[in-house]
Amino acid sequence: MSRQVNFAAGPSTLPYDVLLEAQAEFVDYHGGGVSLIEMSHRSPEYEAVQGSALELAKELLGVPEDFDALVLQGGATLQFAMVPMNLLHGGASGAYVDSGSWASKAMADASHHGESYAAWSGADGGYTAMPSPDEVEVRPGTRYLHVTSNETIGGIQMTQWPDVEVPLVGDMSSDYMSRTIPWDRFDIVYGGAQKNMGPAGATLVFVRRSILDETNRDLASYLRYDIHAAKGSMYNTPPVFAIYMMSRVLEWVKAQGGLPAMEERAAIRSALVYGAIDASDGYYRSPVDAASRSKMNVVFRLSSEELEAQFVSEASEAGMANLKGHRDVGGIRASLYNAMPIEGVELLAEFMSDFRRANAE
Repeated sequence: MSRQVNFAAGPSTLPYDVLLEAQAEFVDYHGGGVSLIEMSHRSPEYEAVQGSALELAKELLGVPEDFDALVLQGGATLQFAMVPMNLLHGGASGAYVDSGSWASKAMADASHHGESYAAWSGADGGYTAMPSPDEVEVRPGTRYLHVTSNETIGGIQMTQWPDVEVPLVGDMSSDYMSRTIPWDRFDIVYGGAQKNMGPAGATLVFVRRSILDETNRDLASYLRYDIHAAKGSMYNTPPVFAIYMMSRVLEWVKAQGGLPAMEERAAIRSALVYGAIDASDGYYRSPVDAASRSKMNVVFRLSSEELEAQFVSEASEAGMANLKGHRDVGGIRASLYNAMPIEGVELLAEFMSDFRRANAE
């Protein structure tokens, strides 16, 4: 079988060795005669898998002991609601860094559960940059500042955290497990697993334990962080296969050298594509401010949509899949998550040079 180089934004490429391991264990898990996804989620075998996944996630990310690790369903999108539902009570408001599509959706959802406002917005600039730390303005009575660390659609990444007096809440879906996190500044960090940690279906949430006594109790049970923490993320049946795959991917990350290795590889991969863009004399154009360039999602344009369609088609024929930009913005997008081999990015950079030579007027 010939596998394509998969630049999909999510669900994303997974380590090939992990896929082979899952294939081998899928029908008969550890000689038990059944698949793991057929077992009770209360079985010792599955409880060991989930426990290992959450402990390994905390180890790799350097999460302090005063955070609870939760694995939930509903993706980051459910967290857009759960965060304000749990934290915005008693008249408190939520501040948001409006950095693009996902941040805007989080802020809009929060407005249904309390007051939310933009402490900074990149709308006037077309969402092409992140704010500097001192540009974010938080009002009195604000409970938290929500940040989206990486905008998957717009291709911008927060490289400096805002300098504010309130705790941060972070949606880190698309750069989770690829960068260090200043945990002392956060009350909640969340994100879907389907970029850097596994398949779709599992959402990894870290909640500072000290805030659980203060969260809203007037909610349906599944929407309460304190209940999930008390039940060890077993309040209802968890997404067992997604968590199993996450555990295997995290083991792979550790074997590769952990978070330092992931950060180093992210810098190498993104530099290859940005280098091809910058060396093209304007043939490829990145709309993103250089200081906010994402290491996870590199977006760029060509001179026409027809030429972009040709680029995507010919790249696919050359073994590179899912390079079409998001439907809301168009263009080209190369997603460079942890499991993307550097050799695959080298192939893309070489193709960009060849395509330019063949099609430049």
